[in-house]
Amino acid sequence: MNTSPLARGSVSLRVYPPNAAADKIVDEIGTQALLAEQAGFDGVMTSEHHGGFPGYVPNPLQQTGWLLERTQRIWAAPAPILLPLRPWSHVAEELAWLASRFPGRIGGGFAMGGLEADFQLAGVPWSERLQRFELALPEISAALRGRASAPLSKDPAIAACTERPIPLVSAAQSPGAARRAAQCGMGVLFDSLQTGEHNRKLVDAYRRAGGQGACIGIRRVWLGRPPTEQSQAQMAFYRSYAPTTTQQHWGDDERVVGHDAAELTERLAHFARISGCDTLNLRVHANDLPTTAVREQIEHIGSECVAELRSMLSKAPVA
Repeated sequence: MNTSPLARGSVSLRVYPPNAAADKIVDEIGTQALLAEQAGFDGVMTSEHHGGFPGYVPNPLQQTGWLLERTQRIWAAPAPILLPLRPWSHVAEELAWLASRFPGRIGGGFAMGGLEADFQLAGVPWSERLQRFELALPEISAALRGRASAPLSKDPAIAACTERPIPLVSAAQSPGAARRAAQCGMGVLFDSLQTGEHNRKLVDAYRRAGGQGACIGIRRVWLGRPPTEQSQAQMAFYRSYAPTTTQQHWGDDERVVGHDAAELTERLAHFARISGCDTLNLRVHANDLPTTAVREQIEHIGSECVAELRSMLSKAPVA
């Protein structure tokens, strides 16, 4: 198991809240994180949307704390946090303090945000999202690597980042976004629906700009006979709200399916080779999947595929 958060060569799981009451969601995602740890995943990720958006909670950083309380060794990362919605300094403080509670088990990821409703609920102008993101990203990167300026530098948890910097990534859907992440000293986190060929363009742009962090390819996965109806409904939902500029780099359905563990592992390895991604984040997610099916997938993929995938990623040539 690779215990360094967001490390190159790691294999992590995205945890998704089920369609259930709030208290049952909190319990279920904790159970899934525990299963991921027991099955051999390196880490878990959470993400952010608001207003009851299906499959998400409003505060991925808080959710990360819940998952770490339920586990013992696995790392966790709110990745991505929608950075323009809140003061970057507050996000930095909260990440740093969570890292003080769980030293060596916290990473963080950031994105500009792509749903206007999230910005409306936060009272943040939609038109300002890019400007806010570009201003905040280098600031939070510096702070969480121990280079904050006063008065933020006086915070004890922020000061501890000098000795224990927090690993960070930034979402990237374009070469410019990949270069921005490299300039901030962060890794990159890609979209689960982007083709491997588009990922390769982003990886190349990131490395040419001097990026040294993880290039995290995201794939929805399924071991065995896939739930076709639910997956089609999930794809239709994605297309219902994603901008056309985002969808132009999507494939028809970038889900990776294997009839057995060997086939699934090889197909994920093939994706890593063509995309240039050196790190993987896997997602067992589709519209209205039973929690029993999700749990079974986590257990089987973790125990039957992750170790081989990790070994394959460790042998990949360094870009």
